[in-house]
Amino acid sequence: MSVKIFDSPDVQDFLVKLSGLENAGGSDRAKQIVHRLVSDLFKLIDDFDISEEEYWAGINLLNALGSQTQFGLLSPGLGFDHFLDMRHDALDAEAQRTGGTPRTIEGPLYVAGAPEAEGFARMNDEVTEGETMWLTGQVRDVDGTPIKGAKVEIWHADDNGCYSFFDPSQSDYNLRRTIYTGSDGRYTARSIIPSGYGVPEGAPTDIVLKSLGRHGERPAHIHFFISAPGHQHLTTQINLAGDPYTFDDFAFATREELVIPAERIDDVSEIEKRALEGPFSQVVFDIELSPTDEVELQARHARPRAKENEHDLASQLAGTAKV
Repeated sequence: MSVKIFDSPDVQDFLVKLSGLENAGGSDRAKQIVHRLVSDLFKLIDDFDISEEEYWAGINLLNALGSQTQFGLLSPGLGFDHFLDMRHDALDAEAQRTGGTPRTIEGPLYVAGAPEAEGFARMNDEVTEGETMWLTGQVRDVDGTPIKGAKVEIWHADDNGCYSFFDPSQSDYNLRRTIYTGSDGRYTARSIIPSGYGVPEGAPTDIVLKSLGRHGERPAHIHFFISAPGHQHLTTQINLAGDPYTFDDFAFATREELVIPAERIDDVSEIEKRALEGPFSQVVFDIELSPTDEVELQARHARPRAKENEHDLASQLAGTAKV
């Protein structure tokens, strides 16, 4: 079809009307955003000659994504989460906030209220066949000085690729802990090596990715929030080296500096020192926080997150339980 109507006065007037730009009430920002968004979609329909069948197939897919609460899964898959990180990096560069461990995406499965500990915590509440992991590191400022009392929040999947709280077979805070660093800035957690996982086969997100010739696999990874007064809050995650998807993460969360090896330890003296039952894998992740006097930068940004006793929200997010 060679006919294009997007630039016609009728369509341009229609866009002004449908986005409410002529109306006194409502939000000016919402009107401007809707005007831009719908304009871009109208132009896309014109430029690519989208058929009615294609349009309604798209609507059906959007309905499926919503009914299965998978927009939070598709968001990183289409790069939105990483794009927001890129914008934050650019803002830091512009403000000359340099140094610090790189940020990367949060994902939708943080849960507030995890048990707290000083210096050390055991994260796995349940018996599992997963390999024992000894996760440790030091939180420092950009000058290398240890930060005492830094808050290190850690969460990761189990050896089946599922997250507690959203997975009813696990206790609410299995593999979730908050550890405050000691005077040496160190934190240590005993846990299990998490598994990588993939988008559910045949799910709406899987359909979108396969239409792009892409997979929906994530490598084994561990999430972190780290905060301390006078320092910029850090949201990050590490990918374990050697996973087949470490550098092919469908969620685009991999950063070179955040790929950490899991070193296999079978030395008897090291095992006994940690009071473990057998060989384990040690993961060392040191963290550097950049300084800031801006209070709003010292806390994580606001977004819907699950909290203790909010199982309704958990059920709403269940479709995204593998990010």
